[in-house]
Order: sequence, then structure tokens, then C-alpha cells
Amino acid sequence: MRVVMFGFQTWGHTTLTALLESEHDVVMVVTHPRGEGAYEKIFADSVEDLAKENGIPVLIREKAEDDELLQALTDAAPDVIVATNWRTWIPPRVFTLPPKGTLNVHDSLLPAYAGFSPLIWSLINGESHVGVTAHMMDETLDAGDIVAQEAVEIGPRDTTKDLFDKTLPLFGTLTVQGLKRIADGETDFVKQDRSKASFFHKRAERDLLIDWTWTAEELDRLVRAQCAPYPSAFTFHRGRRLEIVQAQVSEAVYGGTPGRVFYREGDGVAVVAGAEARRGKSKALLVTKVRMDDGTELSAHQYFAHMGGYLTAHP
Repeated sequence: MRVVMFGFQTWGHTTLTALLESEHDVVMVVTHPRGEGAYEKIFADSVEDLAKENGIPVLIREKAEDDELLQALTDAAPDVIVATNWRTWIPPRVFTLPPKGTLNVHDSLLPAYAGFSPLIWSLINGESHVGVTAHMMDETLDAGDIVAQEAVEIGPRDTTKDLFDKTLPLFGTLTVQGLKRIADGETDFVKQDRSKASFFHKRAERDLLIDWTWTAEELDRLVRAQCAPYPSAFTFHRGRRLEIVQAQVSEAVYGGTPGRVFYREGDGVAVVAGAEARRGKSKALLVTKVRMDDGTELSAHQYFAHMGGYLTAHP
């Protein structure tokens, strides 16, 4: 089939690589302009460069709404569009243009975790699996019929980087699987159960701020979710920002006020956590590595020279 791909960053690069290795003919690529955002620098594999290296025409767009783009798509005459990590709305006049529609590839087990940062949100929320879904695009974001889907188990100490590494290859695999079904003339795909749908917003600075009334188990997942190369979860200590780089759940129960720097346990320092901590019913977050606001990383034992004081949500 003749394919036009809309894609960006490492996810788009992986998908385009798979398309180039497939039987399909990639006739045009549409990608976003390169930006200076943190996540654009982290996952920076260039869809534009890969397309040009393979002699594929490239259009650079922030949005997919202008008449010039529509005309270029019409001239390219694709049988199908593939969209991967396209960050802005694709209007109906674009996604319905190809006779076989548009296949969107999203890194969650739809209908759950539509929207943004699904791996991070899933890990924070204690889900057992993440995954990738290839679905037909319709007017509701990430809500179209499912063509192919694969789940990946979340291990007990997995970080978001681990989950990224596990799910990234599925973008190419499921794209090719989905296109085969479409090329074979299949149209009876799996309807999403909208009663199980959830939609998550982009993560921002506020979402990295530690709330010490969360349980130690929840905070442990937050720290693992916000692992390198993602921005770290943070708190404040003595008026200065302090990033929590590594942590785990304490062995012992520590009662008191959430945020209290309490006790050395093993290689870490136990910080009281949980809304029920004052009742003596909660384990602590055992902090093992921190990063100071000047970028210096220290073990918790090095940083917390003395016990006492509080980690807080404000300077």
C-alpha cells in the first residue's frame, strides 16, 4: 500500500524504520519542527532525517490543518495514513482522506490511558501492564476501533525507562501487523469499551512535586516513574529544591507526620509518608539518592547528615 506517515521523535523514527523495511511504499512523511523542549531533546531520533536519507518527501508542520498540506496529501494519493506521536489534532478532512483511513499507534492499552504520558501515569497508578495499541483514527482522540494491541508486564522494580525500552519496538511491529489486516481488506475491528476509557493530561512541573501524604508505595512508584532521562520527582528541604533520584519502601513502619526525615535504615533514610502515618500504620519512603539544586548527586546518608526536619511541598 501507499503510506503517508505522520510522526515525530523516537516513536516516529521507530515506526518509519519498520515501514521502510516492510512491503509498503512510504510516499510522504509529515513531522513536527524540531523544538527545545526537555522531552524533545531526550527522545530526539529524527523522523525528518530518516525520511530524507531514504529519498522520501518531507513536510514540516506544527499542525495538520492547512490547505497546502491537504493538497500535498491529495497529490500523494496514499491508501492509508499512519500516525505515531503526532502531537496535535488531525482533522477529519485529513484522517478520512485515504480510502483505507488512518491507523494511529498509541503507547497504552486503550481504552485506558488515552492522551499523554501513559507509561508514567500507568506506573504511578500501580497498573500491572502497559502496552501499545494500533487503532483506526476517528473524531475522538484515541477512541477508534482497535486493529492490533500487545501488553507488557510491569516488573516489581521497573522504571518508566524500562517500560519505554519494552514498548518501543512494538510501535513498528504493531504498525506492520495493523497494515497487513487493513491491506487484506479487514474492517471488522474491536470496538473500544468506552465505559473503561480514561484520558490523561500532559505532565508538568506540578506533577513532579512530592505529596508526602501519599503512601510510601505510591511515592516509590512516582520516583521510579520519574526516573532518568525523565525529570525527577522533587520536594523542598530547608528552602531548597531537592530531587529524589532513587528510593524504595522501608522495611519498618515509621509513625509521625508525613515528610519528617526520621531514621537511617540500611542504605537509605526513612522519610515518614502516608495520610495514616500518624496512626503508625504506614511504612516510610526510604530515600537512597538525591540531587541538589546545583545538580550534585549524593547518597541519602551523605546529604542527610542529621535526622530531623521536614521535606515539604514549598520552599
